[in-house]
Amino acid sequence: MDFNVQYDVAVVGGGIAGVAAAIQAARSGKKTVLIEKTILLGGLATSGLIYVYLPLCDGNGHQTTFGLCEELIRNSLIYGPGDIPENWKNEKNAPEAKRFLCRFSPASFMLSMEELLLDSGVDLWLDTLACAVETKDAKMTAVIVENESGRGRIDARCFIDASGSSILARRANVPCLTEDNYLSLWAMMYALGKESELGKNLTFEIHTGAALSTPNTIWLRKDLSEKLFPEARTDRELLEALTYHGLSGKKVSRFVQDTHRILRESLKIEYASGRSDRTGYFPLKLPLMPQFRKTYCFDGDYVLADDQNNRHFEDSIGMLPDWRKSGPVWEVPFRTLYNRQMGGLLAAGRCTAAAGDAWEITRVIPSAAMTGQVAGLAASMSIDQGKEPWELDVADLQNRLRKLGFKLHLGEIGL
Repeated sequence: MDFNVQYDVAVVGGGIAGVAAAIQAARSGKKTVLIEKTILLGGLATSGLIYVYLPLCDGNGHQTTFGLCEELIRNSLIYGPGDIPENWKNEKNAPEAKRFLCRFSPASFMLSMEELLLDSGVDLWLDTLACAVETKDAKMTAVIVENESGRGRIDARCFIDASGSSILARRANVPCLTEDNYLSLWAMMYALGKESELGKNLTFEIHTGAALSTPNTIWLRKDLSEKLFPEARTDRELLEALTYHGLSGKKVSRFVQDTHRILRESLKIEYASGRSDRTGYFPLKLPLMPQFRKTYCFDGDYVLADDQNNRHFEDSIGMLPDWRKSGPVWEVPFRTLYNRQMGGLLAAGRCTAAAGDAWEITRVIPSAAMTGQVAGLAASMSIDQGKEPWELDVADLQNRLRKLGFKLHLGEIGL
């Protein structure tokens, strides 16, 4: 090892979940490090160009998600455009655009998040790759990282896996769940004369292989699918061509190349039609990470599953709305944030335990911010009390969350 450093809490992954976890751990008085493999914060929301802070309400005037989740949605608008609908509390069965959400400039959000982290006292380790972990007696004790200083060990008393792909859990052989991904690309474009949420002459070109809300429904434009996948003679064959099973280094490379190919072919069609030319419509920014929605999550002590919306959980640590439609609200059990096979480790964001349709709820920004803050608080409590996360008094955790502004059960918001 070229270096060895010690922290109270080590958070791996600088997306929304990792940011929230690190801020809460630091605000709880813990020496905290946030480890991010790029030099940019925000993950899919920013460097991934998924620039929509999805709703914090149920579409019927009830706010569901609080705490840092609400702080961060307002933080995203400090240095750039975007608005939260003023009348969201009075809407019934509201469409997405009228709910408690916003669209933001990805780069602006990066700047404001970094400022918030530094003001909270978090030590940022950017351009630092988590390579391996060390464990002792079924407890995580260190993460091995590499950066320009070489390879080193970061010891900590508690770790939070906010990597989006459960990298700490997988390196420690903690059981994880995985699901398929559809081909997807969001790219920021210069569009002469067009007006969008980001201002004049800017827009996003979005290609999604299949619908997220109605599985097996193909969304890729027919002219593109016929050109890119001529061998797919049926919808079933096309859906298979658009689907990526599991995750590996080679599959990541293939996914990125395939999404770039879609954009190139889309531009060729656009230019050939005469609707635009390369001076009036062209890419400004491509995503700096593969836009996978689901890769790996913890196989936690409890796995949130389909049709468990509007269900009461005694150990709920917060609530999430269904971003796709008004009405359903999900309580999230604390048990989705850990697996008893590995001490000193908590999950946040897309790494929390969920499957199927429930994973569509837990993989987005509000869930990342909410579970990240809970993980940061739980890590601090575990250190203070010398306990593993599953040994904590859940009622005590819930009371502390309420003091941070959380509402935890459906009845607390009038549902």
